Amino acid sequence: MTPLNTSSWQSLARHYNDLKSISMREQFALDAKRSSRLSQECDGLLLDYSKNRVTTETVEKLMRLAEEVGLPKRIEQMFTGDMINETEGRAVLHTALRNRSDEPVLVDGQDVMPKIRAVLAQMRVFCDRVHNGEWSGYTGKKITDIVNIGIGGSDLGPAMICDALEPYGVEGVGVHFVSNVDGTDLSTTVDDLSAETTLFVVASKTFTTQETLTNAESARDWFLESASQADVAKHFVAVSTNAKAVSDFGIDTDNMFEIWDWVGGRYSLWSAIGLPIALYLGMDNFERLLEGGYTMDKHFREQPLAENMPVIMAMLGVWYVNFFDAASQAVVPYDHSLGRFTSHLQQLDMESNGKTVNRQGKRISYETGPVIWGTPGTNGQHAYFQLIHQGTQLIPVDFILPVNSHYPEVEHQNILLANGLAQSEALMKGKTAEEVRSELIKKGYEGDALDALLPHKVFTGNRPSNTLMLPLLTPEMLGKLTALYEHKVFVQGVVWNVNSFDQWGVELGKQLAKEISPELEDDATISDHDSSTVGLIKKIRELRT
Repeated sequence: MTPLNTSSWQSLARHYNDLKSISMREQFALDAKRSSRLSQECDGLLLDYSKNRVTTETVEKLMRLAEEVGLPKRIEQMFTGDMINETEGRAVLHTALRNRSDEPVLVDGQDVMPKIRAVLAQMRVFCDRVHNGEWSGYTGKKITDIVNIGIGGSDLGPAMICDALEPYGVEGVGVHFVSNVDGTDLSTTVDDLSAETTLFVVASKTFTTQETLTNAESARDWFLESASQADVAKHFVAVSTNAKAVSDFGIDTDNMFEIWDWVGGRYSLWSAIGLPIALYLGMDNFERLLEGGYTMDKHFREQPLAENMPVIMAMLGVWYVNFFDAASQAVVPYDHSLGRFTSHLQQLDMESNGKTVNRQGKRISYETGPVIWGTPGTNGQHAYFQLIHQGTQLIPVDFILPVNSHYPEVEHQNILLANGLAQSEALMKGKTAEEVRSELIKKGYEGDALDALLPHKVFTGNRPSNTLMLPLLTPEMLGKLTALYEHKVFVQGVVWNVNSFDQWGVELGKQLAKEISPELEDDATISDHDSSTVGLIKKIRELRT
């Protein structure tokens, strides 16, 4: 069903015309309980969405749209293993990976939970052996460094989790991530490592991903400068489904950790793709992460739509993308440890809903999938916040505020939190011409000088934001936060009637790259490309040293 044909969409369009000029500042002045009414909590994770250009009526209309497009049914279909990834003929069951209940999860009539639990048990045994020194390097030395080689979902999610939860790291174990096929990435990573104490995790579902295999082969070459081929099995393990390719590489298939085709790459950190997380943080903390994700899953599946955090965030996003023409969404964590969180969300969101055809293969006539961007606060305030505050575009912002820090600099934390709160307030309130005039007069401005400066210091305000507040960034809390955004993206895909679980848009560039790569050699024949590509290939040949 196209959302444009629903009565709810038409009602929202009329409502937008009535609401678009309403001031949030005025709404707060008129309603002392606005914040408490427009907030929701899930097990310590608070969403305050009161600084949005909505009224209670807006939220009710958005929830009716969610009902009308069949969201409750689609949620249940995902959790029960229905084939909702239609173009690839697959179920979508990242939620099963973190299922902490005794309930079975069926795919084609088979319960997948025994296999999931078996892989988790395999991961636990392996991690324990590495941590206690039973699994050692080829010279008998204990493993001290884990290098994950993957790309996309096999890199972004695990890297984000490891960065965010560094205070929980196992003593004496470092973790590194190599994803870019640019040789600089691998070379600078292994420069300071010892082959005797390094374990490589090669993460590729098919074990054919060009960037990953190229990096893995180069890592093996680096390793073999110090060791023998027989030693590879002690220093390389795989996360894959392709046992033959893994074995051909030199990895013992007993040390291959299985994943399944119903695990999408950008949702795979909860699977054996999370092995570097478990090796770095310990299996207990990895399972705490799963517990957090499961808590959000239960909330998403059980709560009414109007009290459902992922649904609320998703529908607010639809409101801005489709009615306010907001082309992007900023996510700004006020926690340095979450430096990679927005990068993970970029893949999660844009690879999922960046589509131009609907689930029926028909071209879409409305906007889907905003550009996701942002960096940790307070750095962003000194870079792109000027555009958010005074630019011509409407850019909704998610502020993520952990109240407590794992580090003892209390004064730092107070300044950090104050800045996050101040930015959300400033975006909502702005500063009127009258307020600016009064401020300038107090500073001694008058006459033409005052009139010339005044318009530059006016902030229109009325710029929307959500605030997500949490007590402390723990494994459980990060699990909840990550699952929250996964479900938000799914809900928006349902509303926009797109398949959020395929990613055909990444394939064409890969196919062409395989054609072009051999053509960069001096004597190779250049095939039928456009004149620009041919010219650039020739220039590369000319410039190559």
